[in-house]
Amino acid sequence: MAEIQPLRGWRYNPTLSADIDQYVSPLFDVVSAKQREALYRNPLNSIHLSVPQAQDPAAAAVTRLQEWQATGILRQDQLPGIYAYYQYFRLPGSSREYCRKGFMCHIRAYDWAEDVVLRHENTLPASVNDRAELLARTQLQTSATHGLYRDEDFELETYLDEAMRSPLYETEEDYQGARDVLAVIQDAAVIRRFQEVLAARQVILADGHHRYEGSLAYRHARAATGNTTGHEPWNYHLMYLTNAAADDLRILATHRLLLDIPGLTGKEMLERLEEYFTVLPKENANDLPEIIAGKRWALGLYLDGQAYKLRLKPEAHALLDWDTTEEVKNLDLTVLHFFIIEKVLGIVGPDNQRTWPGVAYVRNFTECLQRVDRGEARAALIVNEVTMGEVEAVCHSGAVMPPKSTFFYPKTIGGFLFSSIADEETGNLFARIFQAPTA
Repeated sequence: MAEIQPLRGWRYNPTLSADIDQYVSPLFDVVSAKQREALYRNPLNSIHLSVPQAQDPAAAAVTRLQEWQATGILRQDQLPGIYAYYQYFRLPGSSREYCRKGFMCHIRAYDWAEDVVLRHENTLPASVNDRAELLARTQLQTSATHGLYRDEDFELETYLDEAMRSPLYETEEDYQGARDVLAVIQDAAVIRRFQEVLAARQVILADGHHRYEGSLAYRHARAATGNTTGHEPWNYHLMYLTNAAADDLRILATHRLLLDIPGLTGKEMLERLEEYFTVLPKENANDLPEIIAGKRWALGLYLDGQAYKLRLKPEAHALLDWDTTEEVKNLDLTVLHFFIIEKVLGIVGPDNQRTWPGVAYVRNFTECLQRVDRGEARAALIVNEVTMGEVEAVCHSGAVMPPKSTFFYPKTIGGFLFSSIADEETGNLFARIFQAPTA
């Protein structure tokens, strides 16, 4: 199914790589304004290529890229490889150190209809256009999207562990507290085995839908010119692939903060909720995550200084009439969006909810309570995290989840590895060794 290819990565030169923490950056869609301003002060930080600051951002990125390549700030590896990428991290309140194991490579930029790369969320056109324009002008991918494949035998991890015995570089600690390590596999036989394993599998896109669709848009634009072989560099996309069967894959909950409850008092909202939910007052709001943990269709509510446990009445679920699959209807978040945001608050349908300014998406539970207490929001809806099994079930059903359903943690970082899809890469003498025949 999925065709992957090694690449000759562009990386910071050895002198700069020795201090790689100074040059990596958060992904474009999670970097805060405060982080951006701090990173912009370093003239060699990767933020200048991924989120350029200028009247014409793409032109500024092209100029900087050409300068960095010409002066040796960025250098291209001589041999193609698959890049092992490990992230070591801890979760709040836990002493266990996790290690998410994966690898970066090129994957063919498949259309959704080809059913090879599967999505679980919709995208915003403006963000897709932004990424597509930057890619078209620079022909450089500054960070890998995150894809999931499933291998219960964990065959590829043996090769990855071996590569990690000789890392290229590692961060001391990135912006989210993780330690990132990069290594490379350049053994042709091993690379072909990676290709064989992925050729039998679909890939679920965990993170980076906008960047992936930007690659699709650019591929379509180039293919429209005709006279193509299917092996041109712009047919491929930089992806970080991890094993969905691993225990070190973490999805964090994203809570809903109601900035407004249109036309309702708190009392009236509770009365409407009781039509669909069993509503139980709770003494301590800080206990809400534990109270709802592992319970189907259970949510926490913090409203007017009072905590509540909400549990959907089983007979109410049949009222959920959105045109989607049963796998999506069974999600806690779908229950929240249908019965609370649509039925109770009157924001009808997924499309209207995606653009409704009355909801904010917040991962930090304590922040949710504090913003309600400060009067910045009317209520907080606390949710369980989505499971990997639910993500896979929804993707294989051909549907998408409600917005901001998943937050895969930790995020990959920008600046660790750059991937060129410029026409000059076609001259790579090694490329045809790994090419699969095109349809």
